[in-house]
Amino acid sequence: MGASAAAGGGAATMNIGEVIDRLVPDFPGVSIPKIRFLEDKGLIKPERTPSNYRKYSEGDVDRLRYILRMQRDHYLPLKVIGEHLDAIDRGLEPPPIESVVPTVPKVALAPDGLPSAESFRRRDDLRLSRRELVKLAEISEDLLDQLEQYGLLAPRPGTRHYDTDALVVATTARELADFGLEPRHLRGFKTAADREVGLIDQVTAHHRRATDSAARARTEDAAAEFAALAIRLHATLVKVGLRRS
Repeated sequence: MGASAAAGGGAATMNIGEVIDRLVPDFPGVSIPKIRFLEDKGLIKPERTPSNYRKYSEGDVDRLRYILRMQRDHYLPLKVIGEHLDAIDRGLEPPPIESVVPTVPKVALAPDGLPSAESFRRRDDLRLSRRELVKLAEISEDLLDQLEQYGLLAPRPGTRHYDTDALVVATTARELADFGLEPRHLRGFKTAADREVGLIDQVTAHHRRATDSAARARTEDAAAEFAALAIRLHATLVKVGLRRS
């Protein structure tokens, strides 16, 4: 991303929906509120029409790609990303980044951005110390204490290490904190998740009594498929509810 691109060079011809369409293939989780939030933080500055509508240029899209990639691949906080963009805007090179991607497995996502059944089957051997979790998730020790207090994450059973799921929870909690949500506000998510897990257990209970390995594998596959469908339904109902509000 060159300096001209970073500065929003090029004709500003796109609306925010068209920007989303350009970014979604590489960043399935991008949304209008996310782009508005980045604008509020001063990281992008789209042009305004006389009627005060936002218009985005190719440079704005390049800038958004840079921001989203730095968040996704390098877990950089917005303050640091802003410093990088300022350097690029002034014709400088941003500082080198030590990649942490090989140490953090990515959660498998379906093309629409929702978790796939494979993401529920995924097992990895990632083991993070408390200090490593705090550093990678860019959270404070106090936030981690609160997340544990409200049962949102915990070390792997029988160990003092955290896994990939704990990292995802911690990172997501940090991002939600930008919207003013604290761990105590997230208890409802945990309660809803526990209810869905209970339903999945109920549906697959008679399969879980099987003793042979093939049957157990089929049960795990069924639970993963069920979970992915439940999340799809949940996410779609939330989307529909937001459109009605």
